[in-house]
Order: sequence, then structure tokens, then C-alpha cells
Amino acid sequence: MDHRNTRTAVRVGTLPACIAIALAPALAGAQEKAEKGATTLDRLEVTGSRIKRADIETSQPIFSLSREDISAQGLTSIGDVIQNLTAGGSSLNSTFNNGGNGETQVDLRNLGSQRTLVLVNGKRWVGGTGLGGAVDLNTIPTAAVERIEILKDGASTIYGSDAIAGVVNVILRQNFEGAEANAYLGQFDKGDGAKQSYDFTIGTAGERYSAMVGFGYVKEDPVLAGDRYISKEPTYTTGNFYGSGTSPNGRFALCPGGYDPAAGSCKGPQTSFTGRPGTFTYDGRGSAPRPYVPGVDAYNFAPENYLLTPQERRSVFGNASVDVTDDVRFKTTFTYNQRESEQLLAASPVTLGTTPNIPDLAEHVYISKDSVYNPFGADVSRINRRVNETGGRVFKQDVRTFAIDAAFDGVLRAGEKTFDWQVGTFYGENKANNTTEGLFNLIALGQALGPSFRDASGVAQCGTAAQPIHGCVPLDLLGGVGGITPEMIAFSGFTAHDEFKYTQKNYYANIGGDLFELQGGALGFSFGVEHREESGYDSPDALINSGNTTGNARRATSGSYDLDEAYLELAVPVLADVPFAKLLDFSVATRYSNYSNFGDTLNSKFGFRWKPVDDLLVRGNWSQGFRAPSINELFAGQGDSFPSLTDPCNTTSFPVQSSVARRTCVAQGVPQGGYVQDGDQIRTTVGGNTKLKPETSQSTTFGFVYSPGYAEGLDIALDWWQIKIEDAITTIGAEDIIQQCINSGGVGPTCGLYSRQRGGTVGRLVDTTTNIGGTRAEGYDLTLGYRLPETSFGKFSLTWDTTYLAERVDDLDGDGRYGEDEQLQPAIGQPLNHDEGGNLVGEYTDRDNQWRIRSNLGTRWQKGDFGATWNVRYYSAQDEVCNPRYEADGFGYLCTESSRYVGIPTDANSNGVWDGAAGGDRIDSRKESRHHIGATTYHDASIFWNSPWNSTVTLGMNNLFDKNPPIALEAFANSFDPQYEVPGRFFYMRYAQRF
Repeated sequence: MDHRNTRTAVRVGTLPACIAIALAPALAGAQEKAEKGATTLDRLEVTGSRIKRADIETSQPIFSLSREDISAQGLTSIGDVIQNLTAGGSSLNSTFNNGGNGETQVDLRNLGSQRTLVLVNGKRWVGGTGLGGAVDLNTIPTAAVERIEILKDGASTIYGSDAIAGVVNVILRQNFEGAEANAYLGQFDKGDGAKQSYDFTIGTAGERYSAMVGFGYVKEDPVLAGDRYISKEPTYTTGNFYGSGTSPNGRFALCPGGYDPAAGSCKGPQTSFTGRPGTFTYDGRGSAPRPYVPGVDAYNFAPENYLLTPQERRSVFGNASVDVTDDVRFKTTFTYNQRESEQLLAASPVTLGTTPNIPDLAEHVYISKDSVYNPFGADVSRINRRVNETGGRVFKQDVRTFAIDAAFDGVLRAGEKTFDWQVGTFYGENKANNTTEGLFNLIALGQALGPSFRDASGVAQCGTAAQPIHGCVPLDLLGGVGGITPEMIAFSGFTAHDEFKYTQKNYYANIGGDLFELQGGALGFSFGVEHREESGYDSPDALINSGNTTGNARRATSGSYDLDEAYLELAVPVLADVPFAKLLDFSVATRYSNYSNFGDTLNSKFGFRWKPVDDLLVRGNWSQGFRAPSINELFAGQGDSFPSLTDPCNTTSFPVQSSVARRTCVAQGVPQGGYVQDGDQIRTTVGGNTKLKPETSQSTTFGFVYSPGYAEGLDIALDWWQIKIEDAITTIGAEDIIQQCINSGGVGPTCGLYSRQRGGTVGRLVDTTTNIGGTRAEGYDLTLGYRLPETSFGKFSLTWDTTYLAERVDDLDGDGRYGEDEQLQPAIGQPLNHDEGGNLVGEYTDRDNQWRIRSNLGTRWQKGDFGATWNVRYYSAQDEVCNPRYEADGFGYLCTESSRYVGIPTDANSNGVWDGAAGGDRIDSRKESRHHIGATTYHDASIFWNSPWNSTVTLGMNNLFDKNPPIALEAFANSFDPQYEVPGRFFYMRYAQRF
């Protein structure tokens, strides 16, 4: 059984009674005993405050999930559980295949996962393999979790950097006595995506000691995108039309005059078999080469991708405590977690020669006219060939996380006063060994595609008969599907081996207690000092680091910093038990932080609580916050990224630009009317910036908690919140870099970040981290909990938690104006919203959801040994800009609102223009086709039975009504956003045995 004494349970931390439904009966029982004199409630440390107190309601909104709440969701990852919260936003999870790395992150308020602080037992958790930018929740053993507390407010003054959008505090099991085993099995109704989880915990406790150890194992199988109709095409219902321009048969062009690898161009005109410049496709099986037709010849890469990525996790966790003396206790907690995860993408595209937007080194490689596999008698200057013979690109991670916290705490007596103190240290380490299969070595490709010959036995060899290249195997990229042998792949291909490591060391000491009495009670304080050291490195494979690969180049990253901090927090009880002030108190805190890399910062907060009557608590909080740049943001070596980019100067976007923007496009080498953009993904240089400063924030909340005496068990909490971020650590974005430049007439600061090649194609674009602009978000949180009186039908309870997002506006250019001038002329494919002053609420962009409403309703029924839960999750509708290419290509039906205009249309047949000469003011409307992303509701249900042999059997189904996610046309590499559920019903069974 799980025996927890009152002192220990309270010290770990608990939550406001208005929302901690699961804890309410235990707290009520303890209070009843206190009134009878049997015991008294110990003071406790609440998430968001370092001061221990007997009153668990704070000036800040907090939400709690108990172990039972977590179990009822039928999920195997703590990260997935937290992402289902209404305050959660877009962040990594196992549905992120292209661009994912097996991590699961939490993103409160949709302000970025790097702005949510994750704690374990109140201590800062070690950063993920992103080198400190965000925590990977999969590194926390699921089986070890007792409950989760979510502080929906900034808390930098209490916990330091990163606590801008809120704090997630994961509380691990403590003082466990007995033994418990759990088993979980589940899978989709389609027969895939199986999940299994097993854990075992054993513990003992005595008068002066406790000890516990547990073991956990989780395995999650994949779901392939081709096994769901909604994801088997790059863009829903368009077949392969919007697939990749790099196909298994290939896309080529010739250099009759010879190729100059040093210049990366033909010595004469590049031609195709049509007699004019262009490209051709060729299957190598006797068919004549023919012109490559965009869209028609595009490759459907979708079926070969994971829709849900697999992973396997093993964990060991434990804790122990011993009373050294009556006033001193030693405590330690340790965790070890290993995650093996995998992502699968379509086979590697080999893009060489004059193919647009490729690394410089790839321009040096072409197919020689003297290759035995070249039937054309001319150098092949452009090469786009997807090598399906490799079986795809496989990304594997082996991540090992170790953390240990050790501390002495106790009571210091000074006369009649006692003070709580603690001194301790935390060490956390994240280490990953990653491999990538299916890549090609550019140096080897240069040899394998160069001159070759056949020896006397007819075997193809690299080089010439006079100078053979021993060990080299000529490569046949022109032979069509199946023309590449395993021996060819063995020579030209390679497997990349990368290593990551992130280390965090904390040393802390604090003391707190009561100083003196005021009318409302004792003035409490907490004072503490902390020292933290963080370091990390990313050591990519040597070929990746050098850029000699068909994959994305990435330079090595290494760096560290340390800091010293001191904080002071005061709880000032002003009034108590007087008319119109049953309680009035203030909380004040300040934190000083001194970083080795950028200097110091001081942040403060003020909060209040006021109870005019017993049933009503009014509360508010104002706090300053900051986020220090992470190791990766500071020190990341420059590398390649290929974001989807719709060039504002292409033929589709050019006509709707301002006159100044159009003239700038032409001045940069773009033909009048725009150029035909060859592919959406543009090579972009990304990396860190050692000159970054911390971003700052201000958070404000105001609300009330109402627990009417006439409705016992009913608690209502309503809070307004606003967060404002300045000097944001971010990247400008590839499209915005180009758009801001052409809007400025070619003289703006972003113009030096990109260049164009002949014909207008973007050739070089740099988008590294910087401090610029900010964000302002505002909304309301409503939480209603009701524990109905027990009846002959059993016990019923419900929790309804809703977040309403009222405003989300950005300051993109750093001029301090939020949403006022930011969207006057955005990149095509981004929302305009002139009629809403730049408010992005309800506007969807790629993997960035701005739901106006997210709402969860959880209900629970129990009668005797039987019970059931029914949970409902609601996501409100969104809209996205429908790219003009859909109408141009004959897929206009995808744009559900094709006649929408921004502003007042002066000509119903006009797309509208913008007068740059007039400072960007609108002189005509702009047609903006839209696509509506419908509201979505998921239903999850479970039933359970408590057996006579002290076990619990649970059967459940998530997505009970088989709700498909809504179509999102701009979602990267898919047709729906990964924050929605994978299509299909998910069945599961859980068995828990207690000893």
C-alpha cells in the first residue's frame, strides 16, 4: 500500500482546492481531524512559491493532474498527457516525423516550448538534446510520476530563467511502502500503433527512514502515413501533384559544351531533349527521354513516412530519506531513463550540379560524359534522383538521461522561532548517440559519377584504364528504379554518427519561516542562493560537419555558461477576520541573476489575495520574467536547413506585391512578372549567435475563486491573463527576410541576408538567431470542479477546464508596436488580418495553432468497486491562407473561402495592389483565398473494476467516435497538424496489482 504521512505529503507540494478535485477528500479529512485536535496541517510549499504555508490557495492560477487522472487518459508518455491540457500549444511529440527527434515537449500558451519551465520535485530539469532550449518530457520516467502541477503564470522571480509562459512541476512518487505492478497494452483499430508499458515499484518506510525503487518499460510502435487515407498524399486529394520534384526515375539536364564544376555551371547553354533549356526525366529502360512535367512527374513521398514514430523507453528510479537527527534529514532522488526512437523519411534525394538551392560542394559533382552508364555523350549537368534502393532515410536516437538530487534539510531553532532550511545539489545529464542511414558521400559520388570503363571481364570500374580508382564502384543514376545495386550504395552511401551531450549542475541553499506577527498573521519569508552550470555539445559526423553529404550540413556546437542567483520572497498578511476582509495578504519577491555570458538581470513580482467573504477569493499577480539564451541559440555551428518558402517574387506572388516590392524583385534579377519557383524548400543557413541577450517579459493575472457554501463540492476559478515578451530570441524567418527587404525597396537590414542566382532563384539565405521584436498574448482560464453528493447511483464528479485566447499579436520588426503594422504586407501564405489589427487568434500557420478556445471536460463515476470516466477535448476552428497555387493548378476546391477580400474591394475581379510609394497604405483590396480548419472534438472513455485481490482492471478507448483531424493545407509534410490525434480509435487495457 502507499502510506504517506501528513508532513511529507504536504512538503512535496499541493494545489488550490478549487481545482485539485482528486486531493479534496484527503484535505477535507485532514482538516476535520485538525478541528478535533487529532493533528494539525503542516505548512507546505506550493508550486509558484518557496514559502511554506498552511493555506494552499495562492495568488496564481494552478492546475493539477493526479496519478489517477494521468492513468485515466490511456497514454504512455507524460508529455502527451501535458499536451492535452487546455493551456498547451504546438510542440514536438511522436507525431512529428519530418523534423522530429523523438522528444516530447510542452508549450504553454503556445509561446514556444523554450518558454515553459519544467521542474521535477520543484527542481529545474535537465535540458533536452536541443542543448537547453526545451526539456524532453520523455526523459522523465512515466512510472515514477505521482502527479503534475501546472502553474499558468510567469515565475522567473521564483525559479529563474524560462518560466515566462508558465511552469510544469512533475512530482515523483515518495515514501512508497509495499509493492505495485502495472501492465498496459493498446493499439489502434487498424491493427497498428501498438503500445505496451510495464512497471514495478517496491518500497519500505520506518519511523526515521524511507526507501523506494522502481523500474519501467514502454514500447510504442509506429503508424505509417500510407496506412491512413488522410495522410497518404502530400496534399489531401491531389495525388502526387504536390509531391517532390526529385523522383526515383530522376530529373536531369545536359551540358553539351561540358560542365565546369568550379563555377557550378555549364560552359555552354544547358539543354534538354526538347531543344530548349529545361529538364527531362528518363527511366533507363529503353524509353526515350522526355520533358519533366512539374506536378505530373512529382513523386509521392508521403506513404514512406511515419505518421506516428516508434520509441522504446527503459527507466530506473528511486528515492530515500533518513533522519540524521531529530532536526536534520537527508534526502536523495535519482532517475535513469533510456530512450530509443526512430523517424523514417522517403529515400534520400541526390541533388547535384546545377540543381537549384543545393550546397556549394554539391555543385562540383556531375555525371561525366565518359561514365559507362551515361548514354548521352554529354555531361549531365543537373541531377535530381531519389535513391529508393536505399530503403529510405532512417534517423535513430539512443538518449540516456541520468539525474540525481541530494539534500540536507531541517529545522533551525532561534529562541521561540523555528526556520526551515535546505542545502543540496542536483546533477543532470542528457547524452545521445544518433545515427542516420541512407545518406550519400559527395566525395565518393564525385568518383562514382566520373569517368569509368569496363575491364576485360566486363566489370565497370571508376577512372580510366590508365588510371583506375581502386575500390570505387561506378554509380548508375540514369538507369531508372532498380538500377542502383547494393555494391553501388555501399561505396557512395554512408551512415552518419552524431553525438550530443548536455550537462546541468545546480547547488542551492535556502532558509524560510516566520519573522513577526501582523494583524493578518505571521509575515513569512524565504531566502535562497543558487549556483548553476550548464554545458553541452553537438558533435556531428565528420562528413556532416564538412558538408560533403547529400544531407543537411551541420557544424559542431560546443559551449557553456554559469550563473549565480539570489532571491527573496515575502508573504505579508495584512488583514484577517475583519468585515469585508476575511483575508487580505500580499506576496512580494525579487531575484537577482548574474550570468557569465551576458551579465546580470533583476526581476520582481507582486501578488495579492483578498477574501471579502468566506466563499470568494479574489487574486492577482504581476511579475517580470526573462529567458536566457540556450547553449544551442548561443553556440550552434552554422548548418543547412530547407524550410518551405513561397518566394514573394515568384510568378504566383509577384502580381499581388506593392509597386515598390515588384520593382525591387526586378532589380534583384527577377524577370518582370516573377519567375517560376522550382520547389518550395529553399536552402537556408541557420546557427547560433554569441551576442544574444536575454528576452524579457511581463505577466499579469487577475481572477477569482468561488466556492459557494450552498453548493458543497462546487469550485469555480476564472482568471484573466496577459503575457508580453520583448527582445525575443528568435529567427526572422526565410519568407519574412525576403518580404521585409522588398517592402523596403531593397535598402532594409534583411537585404544582406540573401542573394539571387541568374533567373531570380534564391541562392543564399542566412537566418540565424537574433533578438528582435516580441509577442503579446491575452486570454482567460475557466476551471469548474464539482463533486456531487453521493447518491444511490454512486459518486459523480467533473472538472471542466477551458482556455479562451482573446489576443495574440506580434512585433516582428522590433519597433515596439504589436499587431499595428506587422501584417500590412506579409509573405504569401501568411495571414493578413488587417480587419483585426494583426490579431492572430484563430489563424493557422505551419505547425503553429492559435485556437481561440481549448476546452476539456472530465467526468468520473464510481459505485462500489466499479467506475467509469468520460473525457471530452475540444479544439476550436481556425483559418489558414489558401496559397494561390491551388487555384492556379486546378485545385481551387481546396480553398473553402475563395472570394474573401481584405479591406473594401473596389473591383470584384481584382486581386488588389499595395501602393509602396504611399508608405505601404492600401489603395485597393487584396483577394485572399482561405481554407477553413473546422472545430474538432475528441471523446475518450474508460471503465474500471477494483478486484477483491487488491488490483484494478481498466478498459478504455480514445477517440471513441473515430474523429479524423481537420485538413490543414499548409501543415509541413502532411495534410493535418501533428497536434491533432492520429486517425483511428485507440483501444487499451491496464492492469494494476498492489501487494
